[in-house]
Amino acid sequence: MSLIVQKFGGSSVADAESIKRVAKRIVETRKRGDDVVVVVSAMGDTTDELLDLARAVVPGLPAGGRELDMLLTAGERISMALLAMAIKSQGAEAVSFTGSQAGMLTDDRHGSARIVSVTPGRVRQALDEGQIAIVQGFAGFNKVTGDITTLGRGGSDTSAVALAAALDRPTSARSTPTSTESSAPTRASCRAPARWGASRARRCSSWPPRARRCSTSAASSTRAATA
Repeated sequence: MSLIVQKFGGSSVADAESIKRVAKRIVETRKRGDDVVVVVSAMGDTTDELLDLARAVVPGLPAGGRELDMLLTAGERISMALLAMAIKSQGAEAVSFTGSQAGMLTDDRHGSARIVSVTPGRVRQALDEGQIAIVQGFAGFNKVTGDITTLGRGGSDTSAVALAAALDRPTSARSTPTSTESSAPTRASCRAPARWGASRARRCSSWPPRARRCSTSAASSTRAATA
């Protein structure tokens, strides 16, 4: 049995019909006998719309900040819950997790946090119980402050690679126009694709300290898919 880590960007879950199509594909993957973890972005342009709303309320709003992170992570919470509901309606078992519930621990920088460790105990438990795990992309949690953080643009890609590296079992990799599926040997560290650029690669390069490799097969991205 393989562990498949799939990432679906905003354009893939932009509306109800899109979410149902994605759910069908995920269920088909599970029926092949694979364990499935799904990292999901906010629906469509939700992240941009929330940011525009914040700037309308507070003209000249500075980048980052605790309350902005609280606002922006709402988009992924909506899509992860709806996707889990859609999967259940198609006869499979699924459970959704926020970034903090999935063990995505970061430093305390709001808007551009870096992952310091991933402890996906609840995700592993869900897989052991035969469930599909749906994880909020883009978001993490700082244990010292107790606050939600965001990983910045492209953060859902970073979340997917981080989970693939942290989970204990080997994964297989496939790529399609609507998702990214990540591969990671056991105890692999995170080496981001060159196309990510230096800033995104750094967010994914500092953990775990003893490890070898983490890779992702890259699907083409859009603005909506990078949140």
